[in-house]
Amino acid sequence: MKKIIEVKNLTKEYKKLKAIDNLSFDVYEGEILGLLGPNGSGKSTTINCILSLLNFSKGSIKIFNKEMKPDAYEIKKEIGVIFQDVAVFDELTVYDNIDYFCGLYISDKNKRKEYIEYAINLVGLKEFIKFYPKELSGGLLRRLNIACGIAHKPKIIFLDEPTVAVDPQSRNNILDGIKKLRESGATIIYTTHYMEEVEMLCDRVIILDKGKVIASGTTDELKALANIEEKISVEIVEFDSKHLKNIKKLPNVSEVTYNNHLLQVIYTKGDNNLTKFMDYLKKEEIAYQKIFSERPTLNDVFLELTGKELRD
Repeated sequence: MKKIIEVKNLTKEYKKLKAIDNLSFDVYEGEILGLLGPNGSGKSTTINCILSLLNFSKGSIKIFNKEMKPDAYEIKKEIGVIFQDVAVFDELTVYDNIDYFCGLYISDKNKRKEYIEYAINLVGLKEFIKFYPKELSGGLLRRLNIACGIAHKPKIIFLDEPTVAVDPQSRNNILDGIKKLRESGATIIYTTHYMEEVEMLCDRVIILDKGKVIASGTTDELKALANIEEKISVEIVEFDSKHLKNIKKLPNVSEVTYNNHLLQVIYTKGDNNLTKFMDYLKKEEIAYQKIFSERPTLNDVFLELTGKELRD
């Protein structure tokens, strides 16, 4: 595939803190790349360096095989950026907001009108073009924010947590719109804390922590890294904690937790784990409501690689 973005040996230091530590990765034409990491991992700093919004200590960044600089306007006009914080003009209508941001790149009125209509239809705002931002719900505001960022039909789009705090309908609309952008040929760099979105959208994933790439690959390739073979979850209303130690002693069990009437048992390997576990429940006469087994999720891998402790 054609390389669109090349980040090589990127380092960004704040006094004694290395926010990015000798970071290298590539982004390829037409892919949706998930850029993941816990808070403070270096995601935002990396993106701001790529966009030349921050100076960096060493390394290089190339876009379209050209060096990215603050005054690289020919490159920047091919980039769309949608940050997590909504940035639109309160005094302009939905249509006029999109027209303004599109007009920063597209001077031809007929072409701009065509692009604006495309953006409005993409995010489903046709019924709201005369509304002002204060009249929109949170989900509609986020959709407007996206329309403003992609109206000029950029070749590269940065999407920073576009579905935070939106209703399910708006979320589905946004995710469908992202798929359509990729189908139209856009290359997308996507950040989110919702792992199910990553599994739905992303062709490839990079996980950052402490400014370094700690894992990369497709979602299936990342799941293969997990030290988890199977996770069994059981809904149990009444459960004596004495069973936790006994279950932990069962073959291949690595972790057992019980919270809010949900018992979870993690297996690292083995066959017929579910059958053997159900035999234990039957033997101990433990009544349960629901039981299900699943293979490791991307969320499991993420927590295993980055740790379960809270981050600021």
